[in-house]
Amino acid sequence: MGDTVADRHDGAALEFTFSRKDFDKVRTTLYGMAGIRLADSKDSLVYSRLARRLRALRLNSFNHYLAYLKQHKEEEEHFINALTTNLTSFFREGHHFTELGKYLRLHRHVKTIWCAASSTGEEPYSIAMTVAQAYGTFASPVNIIASDIDSNVLQKASNGVYRKDAVAKLPLELKRQFFHRGKGAHSDKVRVVPELRRMVEFKQINLTHERWPLPEQVDIIFCRNVMIYFDKDTQLKILRKMVGLMPADGRYFAGHSENFNMASNLVRPLGQTVYQPVKGR
Repeated sequence: MGDTVADRHDGAALEFTFSRKDFDKVRTTLYGMAGIRLADSKDSLVYSRLARRLRALRLNSFNHYLAYLKQHKEEEEHFINALTTNLTSFFREGHHFTELGKYLRLHRHVKTIWCAASSTGEEPYSIAMTVAQAYGTFASPVNIIASDIDSNVLQKASNGVYRKDAVAKLPLELKRQFFHRGKGAHSDKVRVVPELRRMVEFKQINLTHERWPLPEQVDIIFCRNVMIYFDKDTQLKILRKMVGLMPADGRYFAGHSENFNMASNLVRPLGQTVYQPVKGR
């Protein structure tokens, strides 16, 4: 990025001036609030996402916006929501759900599963479907907690409404059992059945905060494609805290681009991005 982001837009005039200094201030602020590090290549994303907030607040510069952010704590939520990316799908990285199903059938003591980055809900509902199938009922003894830092995606997740093409690749049996088709003006939508929605408790949690509103023990943690946004020190701090919640035979599911070779004192690999605590309860 040169002096301004305009250099990356083929010289097209931008609505707001956005300098390297502005970008660095945004990155520093986001890191302080959420522990997320933005790469140099994210300048255009930052501009497009935050320009919406400038328009909504009728501010004329990023400098004014960052000053506003400091003075209005309620804006922090909008700021974080704007800059977090939520890419997900039902049964993404399907081997994890196969492994989860096997684990649940062999370990009937499981009480709590935490999905630490629920996004718009596809992942926790995939977990819930796997739990329902493993127990043969919606009324399983397993408590599923799904959290995210972004309040907007949590609302969508709680509603459980998706475009029909989001479930197009699911087996017919799953679609019939776990989704209702929309009618009339909503014929292009599906909704998660209420029995499945009731299996998931959604909470807003910032992983870098000192306190997490969770039970004392969490048996299984899905924390996939989240750690890549943190630096190594923050990753280790969060992982250490997560492992502290888990029993010795618990399971930690990571994202396909994440590995914890540097944390062999905390977790040991069991297979494709599946880990077991080394220091658990």
